[in-house]
Amino acid sequence: MKKLVTVLLVFGLLSACKNDTKTTDSQQQTTNSEYTLLKGEFVYLADAAVLQTEIEVYGVVINHKMHELDDMVRKYKKEDTDMVPVEIKGLITPKPENEEGWPFRVEIKEIIGVSKPDPNKNDVVKLGSE
Repeated sequence: MKKLVTVLLVFGLLSACKNDTKTTDSQQQTTNSEYTLLKGEFVYLADAAVLQTEIEVYGVVINHKMHELDDMVRKYKKEDTDMVPVEIKGLITPKPENEEGWPFRVEIKEIIGVSKPDPNKNDVVKLGSE
């Protein structure tokens, strides 16, 4: 009888153990279909892209989606430095320690919309003499 109880106990313990596969955070984020919705102002100049929201400034990963967004905002820009309101879904990650720039960066996964800048908003700083 003791042997039967021992065998059942061992069998129960073995069947209760599950085989967990561990994934890294980056793997979970890559396979996750839920991205962060961000609304802010976007600008791309030469080799740097920035998205400024009400609470954070993000460096934007330069890839085909970023270039697609840049093509969409060009029709609203009067000058290269103009920031255009956009709404995107993206993957937010901390910037690598060996890179300069904003503390976080966003990789655009989906472009929700682009809107015309408010003509009454005058928060542009221009350098130079007039």
